[in-house]
Amino acid sequence: MNLLGPMGYAALLAGAVTILLTPSVRRLAVHFQVVREPRQRDAHHKATPLWGGIAIVIGFLAAFVALRLFGNLPNLITDDPRPHVKPLLGIPPHPIIGILIGGLIVALIGALDDMPGIGPKDSEGKSLGLSPNLQILGLLFAGFVAAIFGARIEGVTNPLPSLIHVGPYLSLGWFSVPLTMIWVLFSTKFFDFLDGLDGLAAGVSAIAAMTMGVMAALSRNPEPTVALLAAATFGAAIGFLRYNYNPASIFMGTVGSYFLGFMLSMLAVVGAFKVPVAAAVLLPMMVLGVPLLDAVYVIGRRAVQRKKLTQADRSHIHHRLTERGLNVKQAVWTIYGLTALTCLIALMLVWLGRK
Repeated sequence: MNLLGPMGYAALLAGAVTILLTPSVRRLAVHFQVVREPRQRDAHHKATPLWGGIAIVIGFLAAFVALRLFGNLPNLITDDPRPHVKPLLGIPPHPIIGILIGGLIVALIGALDDMPGIGPKDSEGKSLGLSPNLQILGLLFAGFVAAIFGARIEGVTNPLPSLIHVGPYLSLGWFSVPLTMIWVLFSTKFFDFLDGLDGLAAGVSAIAAMTMGVMAALSRNPEPTVALLAAATFGAAIGFLRYNYNPASIFMGTVGSYFLGFMLSMLAVVGAFKVPVAAAVLLPMMVLGVPLLDAVYVIGRRAVQRKKLTQADRSHIHHRLTERGLNVKQAVWTIYGLTALTCLIALMLVWLGRK
C-alpha cells in the first residue's frame, strides 16, 4: 500500500492538535506553577512554563486514535499479534499496546518530575524533581511493559551469514526482555539530556521520527504501523516547535523529552532493528546518533572526573557550541544538521539494502 498519504494525514493531525492544545497547556502549567526558573547552566533568562510535552502526547494519541477508528488502514492493535507472548490480564499481546502503555508511563513520570516541590532541593533552593533512582526504575518498568507485549529487540539481521552459520536472523531469546529494558532506559534518558536549548529536542525528534517512518515505508517489507506512528511523532514534535522554537514560550519538560525519547527508542525496536539489511543493528545508532554520542561523552567525562553521573553540568554538545560563540539558533541548527546527516546515511543504507 502507498503509505505517503496516510503518513501525511497522521503528521498533519498530530501537529494540528498539538498546536491548538499547547496554549491551554501553557496556561495550565502557569496555574500550577510548573515553570522552569533560570539556572546557572540554562540558556533562558526568565521563568518559562513546562509541561509542553502533555500537548505532544495528546497530539500523538489523537492521530493514533483517528487512524485506528476512521482510517482505511490495517488494524493497528490486532494485526500481527505475538502468540508466543502470554496475555497480560486478558489483553491480547501486541507490541503497539505495550508501546502506548509504556509511553503513558514515562509521560507520567516526566510530569511528576516537572512539578514544583517534588524531590530534594539544589544549592539554589530549586526542586530537583523525582530522584534519579525512581526515574530509572520507572523507565525500566516502562521498557518491561513494552517488552512483555512484544515490543522487544528479539534479534537482528545476521551481518555475516558466511561466518555466523545460524541463518539470516540472530535471535536473542529470553535476553530480549532485559536488553529492551536497558535500551529504553538509556535511549530515553540520553534524549532527555539533549533538551537544553529552545527547539532542540523537538527538532531532533522530528528529524529522527520521520527518518524511521521513511525507513519503514521504504523497506523491502514495509511496516505500515511503524511508518504511521513515526509520522504522528513527527507531527506532534513539529507542532510543538511553533511555541518552543527560540525564543520559546513553553518548554516540553521531562514529560515531553521522556515521551519522545521512549517513542523513538520503541520505533527503533519495532522498525529499524528489523530492517533486512546487514547494518540493521547500526541504523538506530545512526538515527539517534547525536543524543547517544552526546550522552556517552558526558557520562564518560563525568566518570573520568569522578563526578556523580547524574550531576548536571555544561558539558553537553549544545553547551559546548554556545561556549564557542554560537547563539542559541546557530547551535540548534548545527545539531539539526548533524542529526540530518546521520539520518541520511541510515536512509542510504536502507535504500541500498532494497537492491
